[in-house]
Amino acid sequence: MSAHPYDHGHTVAGWTGCGIAVVGTAVLGAGVCTVSAPLLAAGAAVDVLALLVTWVLHLAGWGKPSGPRPREEWSWRVRDSGTRAGHAKCLGCRLAGRRGGTVVVTAAPVTVTVTGSAERAERVERVERAGADAVGAGG
Repeated sequence: MSAHPYDHGHTVAGWTGCGIAVVGTAVLGAGVCTVSAPLLAAGAAVDVLALLVTWVLHLAGWGKPSGPRPREEWSWRVRDSGTRAGHAKCLGCRLAGRRGGTVVVTAAPVTVTVTGSAERAERVERVERAGADAVGAGG
């Protein structure tokens, strides 16, 4: 269960692409500072690689569609359930030939193992029940 009430969109595709892009931008910056065409080309190539890796991970289900996701899909460890059909307003899915459907399959809930005091276990259980009640009520 998430510690915050909002879906911040943290995904494997997003973090991986961002990490690769930071390296590419650093190489580009070094190329600008040293006026080196090979470094500029290498930095640009790494940034294009970041774009492609992010796109492939998104298509493999490790990204997220536009807009809010169901609460059970907030964890970055949960793959996106609507990937195979494509996301309705997603440029990446359209470029891959996926037009977007209305089929939504709910993800399996993430299990949390609590170790420690009984009070903490009771608190976590209360929070999980409240989240399940909110999801069950359509919220």
